[in-house]
Amino acid sequence: MSMDTISADTLRIGFIGAGRLGQAMAWTLAQHGCTIHAAASRSARSAQALAAPLPACKVLSPQQVANECDLVFVTTPDASIKATVDQIQWRAGMGVAHCSGATEVSALSTAADQGALTGGFHPMQTFSDPQVAVRTLPGCVVTIEAQGRLETVLRTLAGQLGCTVNALPPGMRGRYHAAGAYGSQFANVLLAEAARIWQSWGASEEDALRALLPLLKGTISSIESIGLAKGMPGPVSRGDTGTVARHVQALSSVDADVAALYRELCRRSVPLAQSAERIDAKTADDILRTLD
Repeated sequence: MSMDTISADTLRIGFIGAGRLGQAMAWTLAQHGCTIHAAASRSARSAQALAAPLPACKVLSPQQVANECDLVFVTTPDASIKATVDQIQWRAGMGVAHCSGATEVSALSTAADQGALTGGFHPMQTFSDPQVAVRTLPGCVVTIEAQGRLETVLRTLAGQLGCTVNALPPGMRGRYHAAGAYGSQFANVLLAEAARIWQSWGASEEDALRALLPLLKGTISSIESIGLAKGMPGPVSRGDTGTVARHVQALSSVDADVAALYRELCRRSVPLAQSAERIDAKTADDILRTLD
């Protein structure tokens, strides 16, 4: 069938790629009334794991998924998307969407050349644990880049998940995906740095996380309530130059790199504190001189 002749709730949806992202996407869509018709993967075990909780889902070859489904999500690793799509014969009028944040939709050009409608459908969420992602995916932001009927269908699917849609212009996927790192993987990096400091006096990573995770959750709640600038805690936001100086001195005795990262993060904190009118220009200059 063509995407023009069916509605979102009657779509036969297929997945090519059955890793953590594909599993979480398929299971979540199924829980919200979608028909997951088929799955394919280089690993038969992964495809079977995706299909196992979905009675209507068949394990097929990639070409069979394309033959039998109205909309196919390509959820392979980013580096494999184009090669996977290039090896398949696509039907005119069907939908093909990848779920990569960084890969341009042009990676699906072979499908587009054969008349398929192509696009991107990227949930701004983490998929380290598919079972957890099934709970956290609904309600997140989904970035959609598509045109015509496919855009309408993808927006409808996002709506069924209770997700907010972010429309992304062509060519912006690299910077868009890099921005996401600041809210995901770099949080891990910052907590790892903090745990390293705790370990300098003999505490464990578990000790550090037990103390720091509630602190992080409180900060996130403040950001949700009053925004990035006003929700920023810490000595820079209070104009406490003396504490900043003590931090630099203490961290320099741990490791020069630890102190250097702290200095750079504090420098980036100063404009936020100023924009929230927490510190004046003189205090900002004092903090920056202390850091230098």
